[in-house]
Amino acid sequence: MAYATAQGARIYYEEAGRGTPVLFIHEFAGDHRSWDDQMRHFGRGWRALTWGARGYPPSDCPDEEALYGQDFFNRDAIAVLDAAGVDRAHVVGLSMGGYTALMLAAKYPARVLSCTAAGAGSGALLATRQQFVADVGLRAAAFERAGQIDAEAVGLNPTRVQLLNKDPIGWRRFVDHLAQHPAHAAAKTLRQVQGARTSLYDLEAELKAIRAPILLLVGDEDEPCLDVNLWMKRLLPNARLAMVPACGHAINLEEPALFNGIVERFIGEVERRAWTPRDARALPPAAAI
Repeated sequence: MAYATAQGARIYYEEAGRGTPVLFIHEFAGDHRSWDDQMRHFGRGWRALTWGARGYPPSDCPDEEALYGQDFFNRDAIAVLDAAGVDRAHVVGLSMGGYTALMLAAKYPARVLSCTAAGAGSGALLATRQQFVADVGLRAAAFERAGQIDAEAVGLNPTRVQLLNKDPIGWRRFVDHLAQHPAHAAAKTLRQVQGARTSLYDLEAELKAIRAPILLLVGDEDEPCLDVNLWMKRLLPNARLAMVPACGHAINLEEPALFNGIVERFIGEVERRAWTPRDARALPPAAAI
C-alpha cells in the first residue's frame, strides 16, 4: 500500500499504467474506489492515480477537527503528486473533488496540466448559501448521533436516483461503500470542507486567473450545480462545458464510458496542443455574466 505524508495524516493512493499522469479526486460521498472505471480505462494509456482524502480509509482519519478543511484537501493532493514523483498532472475531480481540482489549478498552477471539474459548485449559490451551510451542520450532527451514515438516504436524493434507475448494481456498490465511511470523519469533512469552503461565486478573481485548460462537466439533472457551471463557462475564456443528458451528480458512475470519452478527448487535445481558449469574438459581454 502506498502512502503520501501530509500534515497530520497519511494519504493513501493507488496508480495504474504508464505515461502522462492523470490524478483523480473523489467526491464527499465517494472514495478512491469511485474511480475504478476511470483507473482501468486511463491506466491503458496514461499513468492514472487515485487517492483517498483524509477521513476516508485507508487514509488516516484524524480525531482533531482542526486537521480537516479545504486547504488540507488541496495540500494532500500535492502531497500525493510529490510521493508519486509527479511534477505535473492532468487533474480530474468530481463534486468536492471538482472544487479541489479548480483550487489546484488556481493555487498550484505549476503542478496542473489541465483541470476537469465535474459536478462542481454544490452549495455555491449565494442566495441559498446560508441554508446550505445550516443543512451541512444538521447532516454532520445526524451522522455523529447515529454513529453511521444513512447511505441509503443519500443514494435516494434527487441527484442520485439517476444512478439507481440506470445501474442498480452500481448504485448498491456506491451505497455500500458510502456506508463504510467513518461517521465522525464524514461529519468533520462536512463541516470543515463542504460547509466552510468559499463559494465559487466569491472566487471570481482566482478563477479568472487560471491559465490551465478547464473542462467543466455537469449532468443536466444535477440542479444544484447547473447555474454555477453556466456562470463559470461564461466567466472563463479558457473553460469548456459539457452537459451530460439525463444525468445526475455522479457522472463518472452513471455514464462511465461517456465520461471517459469526454475527458480523454479533452486531455488528448491538451497533450497535442490542439486546445485553445475561446475566440474572443465569442465571449459574452461583461454585463451578461
